[in-house]
Amino acid sequence: MICTVYKSSRKTDTYLFVEKRDVFDEVPQPLMEMFGTPKLVMLVPLSKRDSLALADIDKVKSELKAKGYYLQLPPPTENLLEQHKASINFESK
Repeated sequence: MICTVYKSSRKTDTYLFVEKRDVFDEVPQPLMEMFGTPKLVMLVPLSKRDSLALADIDKVKSELKAKGYYLQLPPPTENLLEQHKASINFESK
């Protein structure tokens, strides 16, 4: 299975995986509007890979088969202040 990966022109670090190049028929219109103009990043031969950098390859494959696309969102931003408070057992009053 080969899929095509596109980068969002509107959302930082957001990627859309589709089964065929330039075919977005299965992607809901509201998602395409939020995503903006897709920018081609690469073609990925999923059958020849064991993993992907930031996505679970099995989830990508299953969503491509079930929905016809996979949306990769950026990881949540870390709140360093909250992490520091937790590490020192800080409690606010």
